[in-house]
Amino acid sequence: MVRNIAIMKKNFSAKTAPSNQEKTGKPSFGNRFTPLEMPRLISKSNGVKKHGENPIRKFPYGVNAPCESPLTGFMEEWATKGLSPSLIRKFQKIILRHYGKHARVFPWRRTRDPYQIFVSEIMLQQTQVDRVIEKYDKFIVVFPDVFSLARAPLEKVLKAWLGLGYNRRAIVLKKSAEIVVKKFTGKLPETEKELLTLPGVGKYTAAAISAFAFNHPVVLLETNVRTVFIRFFFSDQNTVTDQEIIPFIEKTLDRSNPRRWYNALMDYGVMLKKTMPNPGRRSAHYTRQSRFEGSDRQIRGAILRALAVGKANSVPEIIQLVGSDPGRIKKILLQLQEEGFVKRKKQKIMIA
Repeated sequence: MVRNIAIMKKNFSAKTAPSNQEKTGKPSFGNRFTPLEMPRLISKSNGVKKHGENPIRKFPYGVNAPCESPLTGFMEEWATKGLSPSLIRKFQKIILRHYGKHARVFPWRRTRDPYQIFVSEIMLQQTQVDRVIEKYDKFIVVFPDVFSLARAPLEKVLKAWLGLGYNRRAIVLKKSAEIVVKKFTGKLPETEKELLTLPGVGKYTAAAISAFAFNHPVVLLETNVRTVFIRFFFSDQNTVTDQEIIPFIEKTLDRSNPRRWYNALMDYGVMLKKTMPNPGRRSAHYTRQSRFEGSDRQIRGAILRALAVGKANSVPEIIQLVGSDPGRIKKILLQLQEEGFVKRKKQKIMIA
């Protein structure tokens, strides 16, 4: 009998229907499925051919795959048994096997230095990986440790940062370095709670630093991880919230090596986006980044570059060099001054 999954989630939550799986290690039956155990049951209309015809299952939002493929075998077990220990092992095996063959290589993955990983995570906020690769090594050469970054003039930090965009991150990165030196004697804190006290560090960044720098088994959720879990566990659902995904992250986490596990999940998510319609678009939290061309962000970057390399040091020179609406430029300059990027000395404008 085909069950209505939405009704089951409403009527048989994890709180009101204790999981038999947690007690015995076996999936539940009848009306005692929790949301994590709940199977994606198979209907007669989903495109499954009869036995002996090389059956192919048509899963929503995915690519048709022969039943002998690893993913289809996973989907069949998920549909019939729910999130069993066997299914978790199979899921981990699929993700780690792909990582073993196709792991992406980045400089911040080759280090275990918490400071360098911290720098990479701040750089990666809302910035494409290719752009970060271009700047990361150069930045580390100029500021090889937290002490050199903490004592550096802001102007020098901004010059090293230019080209990454969202330049306020350079300010918060320097402020964080100063706090780490003063409050934590130069050692980056390990816990999410302490990391969240640093400027520019939000929930994701704190979890990422904890996992990648210290190998702690925390819950880490970002766009590529989200894509993987939607593809595997919510193939029949149009809108998926993070609160629905988080229990799956907790249950399937490879606690023996969280660093490797999350790197593997991210790489698998990147692969999915390249080979099929992005499952992440079904996330309730999916948004497209605003256009950069002609934006205030582009003008801010142009102003800071001009000041950093000495091409302009007054409002008229900046207006002439940037070539945008004078009123808009003056407004942005005022914002940059209020945010601590630039300062005025009579008619001159300079990096703060």
